Amino acid sequence: MTTQLPPAPPRTGLAAKGLAANKVGTLSGAILGISSVAPGYTLTASIGLIVAAVGLKMPAIFIAGFIPMFLTAYAYRELNSESPDCGASFTWSTKAFGPYVGWMCGWGMVIATIIVLSNLAAIAVQFFYLFIARLFDTPQIADLASNKLVNVATTLVFLAIATWVSSRGITTSERVQFVLVGFQMTVLLVFAVVAFMHVAAGDAPANLHFSMDWLNPFTGITIAAFAVGLTGSIFAFWGWDTCLTLGEESKNPKKTPGRAGLVCVLSVLVTYLLIAVSSMMYAGVGETGVGLGNPDNAENVFGALAEPVLGRWGGLVLFLAVLASSAASLQTTFIPAARTMLAMGAYGAFPKKLAEVHPRFLVPSYAAVVAGVVTAVFYTVTTLLSERTLLDTIAALGIMICWYYGITAFACVWYFRRQLFTSARNVVFKFLFPLLGGIMLLIVFVISVRESMNPDNGSGAAIGGLGLVFYMGFGLLALGAVLMLVMRARQPAFFRGEVLTRSTPALTDDLSAELTRAAKVG
Repeated sequence: MTTQLPPAPPRTGLAAKGLAANKVGTLSGAILGISSVAPGYTLTASIGLIVAAVGLKMPAIFIAGFIPMFLTAYAYRELNSESPDCGASFTWSTKAFGPYVGWMCGWGMVIATIIVLSNLAAIAVQFFYLFIARLFDTPQIADLASNKLVNVATTLVFLAIATWVSSRGITTSERVQFVLVGFQMTVLLVFAVVAFMHVAAGDAPANLHFSMDWLNPFTGITIAAFAVGLTGSIFAFWGWDTCLTLGEESKNPKKTPGRAGLVCVLSVLVTYLLIAVSSMMYAGVGETGVGLGNPDNAENVFGALAEPVLGRWGGLVLFLAVLASSAASLQTTFIPAARTMLAMGAYGAFPKKLAEVHPRFLVPSYAAVVAGVVTAVFYTVTTLLSERTLLDTIAALGIMICWYYGITAFACVWYFRRQLFTSARNVVFKFLFPLLGGIMLLIVFVISVRESMNPDNGSGAAIGGLGLVFYMGFGLLALGAVLMLVMRARQPAFFRGEVLTRSTPALTDDLSAELTRAAKVG
């Protein structure tokens, strides 16, 4: 007996992709978002960068980074309410500004994910060998992470495992993340409480007293330092938009993703402020010992603080938590990358092969494999070019994030321009919040690109006198413009506006569910 598939949606409608419908709720969406942000991994990778730029103003910089993220989250929420689509930023910016801006926005999102996947894998490898070394009390094992051959080989294994898990369906990902996210958040909370206890007992190395001035981003920071620190802070919040790429798989596509995104961002802010304040009060921002400004600790702050704060076995648990954070985020970060590539393939902006969905697991397995392979190549090349890959990738990622988040924020204002002043709600959530978020991100983008040209604002690695960060950030965006012209020649329909426009109707829930059921049977 054969199953008759329902008619395909018209080319002018938002295409059903065959993803599993009605699977993700608000809590599970927020958990997947928090996993993508990966607080454990992000903090150990970014604290050093932020402290090097702004010192004791680290908590203020986290708040400053949160503000554009929070404002932009409302742009995502409003756009998702009108057009739930796994292409998210790509789909919405195309509908608002046309195919060229939409393509570059989608490219920025995909390449940002490739960069952070390589960063996640690097942190996972570091903590894997640290954990083994401390567990067996054999310090030389930790040195294996510094061996480029061993490092790259281990990273490729981690990437292969994460690609495989992300290809097993959204339900599998959800179950894994509930365990891993719960574990890392609990350990981070314990770390903060114990650090405060050390300070209260007077046996912390720095033993600093809390100051409200730490929370004020408007004093004691130069513009250049503020921009560099804010880039690190924006990187620290990146990943919450994973919730919005799950619109077609959510239980309430028009409301659940937006709610999950806001819950995710607020939860992450509270966690960051707790860790920032507790670690500063305990270790200070000095450049020696466990000081957060010590360049030897910059790429792995928890590696230096774990045992002094929590003791040997507690330190081991923290290492395991950061390893779990990196591994969990490595897996969930494939979600937005693969779904954006799926959408771009479905609408003819990327090769059609990327629009394939696994017939059993109902996930874009082919796109996930492509993302994994490209990440492996990117990581291998950057590791060979730079001695401090993590610092360069974090700085470059800030440029990418400002690019596609900013475009999405402005897309909200432009797309809803005829509705902006029809109600007080629209004035705030469709106009004021997105506009302010977009302007902030645009300013940081411009300053960050300028600062990235200076090798001293990254690892020091340079090509032709320009910092490697510039090539990773702005250079990869320029490469995207070239690839866009290639795709226009190969698949012109999308670029002629024949596939996705402002007037493209949203995919109906009934058609999406019907196509999903047919895909399961098929």
